[in-house]
Amino acid sequence: MLDAHLKTQLRAYMERITQPVELIASLDDRPASAEMRALLEDIMSLSDKVLLRVDGTDTRRPSFQITRAGQDMGLRFAAVPLGHEFTSLVLALLQAGGHPPKIDAETIERIRSLDGDYQFETWMSLTCHNCPDVVQAFNLMAVLNPRIRHTAIDGGLFQDEVERRQIMAVPLVFLNGEVFASGRMDVAEIVAKLDTNSAARDAARLAAKDTFDVLIVGGGPAGAAAAVYAARKGIRTGIVTEKVGGQTLDTLGIENFVSVLETQGPKFAAALEAHAKAYDVDIMSGQKVEALVADPVEPTRPVQIRLANGSVLRARSVVLATGARWRTVDVPGEAEYKNKGVAYCPHCDGPLFKGKKVAVIGGGNSGVEAAIDLAGVVQHVTLVEFADQLKADAVLVRKLHSLPNVTVHTNAQTTAITGDGQKVSALKFKDRLSGAEHQVDLAGVFVQIGLVPNTEWLRGAVELSRYGEIMVDGKGATNVPGVYAAGDATTVPFKQIIIAAGDGAKAALSAFDHLIRHAAPRDAALAPA
Repeated sequence: MLDAHLKTQLRAYMERITQPVELIASLDDRPASAEMRALLEDIMSLSDKVLLRVDGTDTRRPSFQITRAGQDMGLRFAAVPLGHEFTSLVLALLQAGGHPPKIDAETIERIRSLDGDYQFETWMSLTCHNCPDVVQAFNLMAVLNPRIRHTAIDGGLFQDEVERRQIMAVPLVFLNGEVFASGRMDVAEIVAKLDTNSAARDAARLAAKDTFDVLIVGGGPAGAAAAVYAARKGIRTGIVTEKVGGQTLDTLGIENFVSVLETQGPKFAAALEAHAKAYDVDIMSGQKVEALVADPVEPTRPVQIRLANGSVLRARSVVLATGARWRTVDVPGEAEYKNKGVAYCPHCDGPLFKGKKVAVIGGGNSGVEAAIDLAGVVQHVTLVEFADQLKADAVLVRKLHSLPNVTVHTNAQTTAITGDGQKVSALKFKDRLSGAEHQVDLAGVFVQIGLVPNTEWLRGAVELSRYGEIMVDGKGATNVPGVYAAGDATTVPFKQIIIAAGDGAKAALSAFDHLIRHAAPRDAALAPA
């Protein structure tokens, strides 16, 4: 099942197992069960601390449980966890086998202290790059707390259940049979959602922090680069963000970051966080920022960053690196059917529409790439583009037109997404030249029409362009003294990872220059000699 290279890698990892592990498989006569058994037999052959049993009693088959010998850990895969989930399998084996997890002691204690019985199910696909973080988080919680049980389910193996439960986007998490959450989540976010007292504790902890020299709002490439450059100056540096990684978390392949030949978005995001932590940057993730308050006249007064939990962070300079998000079409039905047929990640959700008809809205690189990708999975793809021609690179357009199961409509204005109240059933669009109305019956709509900056909370605080981008000069300075900005949220052209990272470095250096030139009396050490 596993090739020689993977076996060598896995054998090395499994040397870290300190306590015996049991794999308990519940199989049937489907080909997937044979694949699962072959995988588990390969795993057992690589370590004398792993035992395989095939007498499992789970009703969802094929599936297997990973448990510490003599215990009943609630950690299961209803999947053959290869592809993006192979790392989830490896971590589950190590953690069940006693290898310590890489999370802080406070979070571990909060997981162990959760009171209640929790039965989680995470629906995922093996091509989803957002799913592993969610699967790994719940698996770890199941290892640490015996009252938490978790099953990671590959929707591609259980199509009947996907249809019955109307699962149209992954990752989708159920708790005790009811929808709990969807989309990427980490352990801290999950625990905060389960621990009702966590918000108040977080607010008190954050409010007690000393004033930062540089505080970065946003944890993507621009924010991480700003943090590294600021911290290397030996000054107190912090990042406040909802999620470290930003848009890279939703990017499958990265092949144009110079010196890194090829990587994947989540892996790149993890490297950003590791680099910032190496310089002792105070990373405050899971935090939503609501307001910026600065003195427009006196640049030595700290800037205030107000958070949704009610706490206030203070900083002598700020770098805004809030990035951007997927732009919505804003037509009737889009919001109503989000995650019920309306999707924004073809890599994640495409396998859920296997053999069905879908549409892609958008004819730029992302839209055409999505259509090409989906064409290999679904029955038929309809691509609709508002402009009179596709805007993607010529090589992509040629590839698209070569596919037999793709139809392209240009000069097409999307007017509505319709459904039966539970899921999408059709896309409506108007021919901009003739005015004719068209309806395409389908099961899914993938929106790929660009980005919108995450700057709504800054209106009235800093100068924004008519597109909502933060206005910056050549040094990344905004119109507010001590406040700088970088990355996709700004007016800097060409929204690329490498450009955002460079902008973040530049903004941090500008912020440090500001600190030197506007040193308060207590900051004499920063003043030039």
